[in-house]
Amino acid sequence: MNRILLFVDGISTWVGKTFAWCILLLTFTTSYEVFARYMFGAPTDWAFDASYMLYGTLFMMAGAYTLSRNGHVRGDFLYRAWRPRTQATSDLILYVLFFFPGMLAFIYSGYSFAKLSYMMNEHSAASPDGPIVWPFKWLIPIVGCLMVLQGLVEVIRCIICIRTGEWPKRLHDVEETEKIMLEEAEKARLAEIEQTGLSRGDI
Repeated sequence: MNRILLFVDGISTWVGKTFAWCILLLTFTTSYEVFARYMFGAPTDWAFDASYMLYGTLFMMAGAYTLSRNGHVRGDFLYRAWRPRTQATSDLILYVLFFFPGMLAFIYSGYSFAKLSYMMNEHSAASPDGPIVWPFKWLIPIVGCLMVLQGLVEVIRCIICIRTGEWPKRLHDVEETEKIMLEEAEKARLAEIEQTGLSRGDI
């Protein structure tokens, strides 16, 4: 079972890291626009459309990846003090009541939105060039499907934790600075206690 969970984590990771390159393209297009505007007095016609499409793509396609890393915002000051079973029960209830209904509505409305945009061959009205925008809008239902897939994995993790009392392992490639600092502080505290015990002859 854990192999299946990690496999889906891997899919979300691949998607998130692949589309993370959008930040490089976004940086380039924004820098070029500023350079062209202030150095040559010739602002581009496409920079605005490119910037919101790239940022929107980056933001949306990172959703499932962030969920797979347990990185979405929550009230950690309460949550971290709970036992794993309490955490899992709370997460499971919230997934069923809010997450899945929201994501299914997101897919349904996003599909209709993208289909209409495609049928109209919709172009942007925000710039003179008016690039097509329907490929960008098709990301909405795709992201919804990826989120539902990752959400199913998270629900399975909740059920496993409720049964065993421990969270199953997940893929990790980055850690929050706060978590690293807390772990280092805990190691330092334990080392200090051990050193104090050695000096007193208790250990």
